Amino acid sequence: MTRHRSGVGPVLATWTTLALCCLPATARAEALPEALAKAYQTNPQLNAERARQRATDENVPQALAGYRPQIVASLSAGLQAVRNLLPDNTIQTATLKPWTIGVTVSQTLFNGFRTANSVRVAELQVQSGREALRNVGQGVLLDAVTAYTNVLANQSLVEAQRSNVAFLRETLSITQRRLNAGDVTPTDTAQAEARLNRGLADLNAAEVALAVSQATYTQVIGNAPSALRPAEVVDRYLPKSREDSIAMAIHEHPAVMAASFDVDVASTNIRVAEGALLPSASLQGSVSRSRDSDQTLGTFGTDQASIVANVTAPIYDGGQAASQTRQAKEVTAQSRLVLDQVRNQARTAAVSAWVANEGAKIAVSASESEVKAATVALQGVQREAAGGQRTTVDVLNSQADLIQARARLIGALRDRVIASYTLLSAVGHLDVKTLSLNTPDYLPEVHYQQVRDAWHGLRTPSGQ
Repeated sequence: MTRHRSGVGPVLATWTTLALCCLPATARAEALPEALAKAYQTNPQLNAERARQRATDENVPQALAGYRPQIVASLSAGLQAVRNLLPDNTIQTATLKPWTIGVTVSQTLFNGFRTANSVRVAELQVQSGREALRNVGQGVLLDAVTAYTNVLANQSLVEAQRSNVAFLRETLSITQRRLNAGDVTPTDTAQAEARLNRGLADLNAAEVALAVSQATYTQVIGNAPSALRPAEVVDRYLPKSREDSIAMAIHEHPAVMAASFDVDVASTNIRVAEGALLPSASLQGSVSRSRDSDQTLGTFGTDQASIVANVTAPIYDGGQAASQTRQAKEVTAQSRLVLDQVRNQARTAAVSAWVANEGAKIAVSASESEVKAATVALQGVQREAAGGQRTTVDVLNSQADLIQARARLIGALRDRVIASYTLLSAVGHLDVKTLSLNTPDYLPEVHYQQVRDAWHGLRTPSGQ
């Protein structure tokens, strides 16, 4: 771990050197934690996943409704034409206006434990959904880190290419003066001009890449980048070894935990399906009043109240319940295999992230040394060229080596930051709480508690 901490200083120092040249004098620099907080608050993908989870929460009160009575009111009214033939062969006609009003209350007493198991399934679905939400949050934060560091790196590349173009222009100017003095040949001038045109093409490519990365930043973060501060690595939050990374990933990664809850959902659904094979009992009470109002036939009315207990036991349903039970068992077996697959994927991702993070540290150190050596080499070649011991192409080649070394260093610094956040995501700890971001943490359990026992009302807790 000492080696890890000692590498942070040079990384930040180099990022600072590369990034400060990109900041306008009056612009307020935006740090990576601020960008992550904005993405956490405004990212449409993450907000859509939160809405999905709130919808999943409603499965619980829907399942709990099986414990509550069902009340139905009915009202009917109409016209009825009557023609009666009396014993004395006379005919009596009338137009009746019958109406009936009633209330029926039904209460399930026992349904093969399907209500209890359905509530358990809904609660497990909520737990699985929360882990899926946490996993999407990790992905959004990692996308934000990638977008931020890509803009920062591309800004540095543009500045490096601009410096390269300025150097090549100066070299071409010096070569032309030396050509006029007879010190070099037209070949040297052509070589310098060719390198300048290549440098202009490289600058254009860097500017295009910067524009693309800025658009991606706006999509992920929610606003266009203005001035960015150097990004820090998160080594202090990372596990100490590869073995620790693997252990944390297979036990704490949200994808693994979501898959584990999915196994519980599937196994509980077996009991729901088996409940259809058990007896059921219900109680129904009703009251009603009906009237046929007609003065010629007399007033006719009925008031009725009843309480009826129903007990049913399935004997044969054509094999539907048995098939559903077998189907639920197969789904459970599938869920267990998916859990094993997700654990293997988490293990592989943790190992890959650990190795990539360690490799990124070495790449930064090597790139820093390469830039220092290439800078010294260029200065030496320039002095030797001024003394006539080196040609123009030697100077151009040395400058090309330096600009390529700078580009590799910029890429290595970007990869170093991304690799540290990727490892944090691979072990399941890339979240607002771990990073101590200055934004309220979204707590899905708040909405769950608001709607769990709600038995009426059409508005959501947010007022929709």
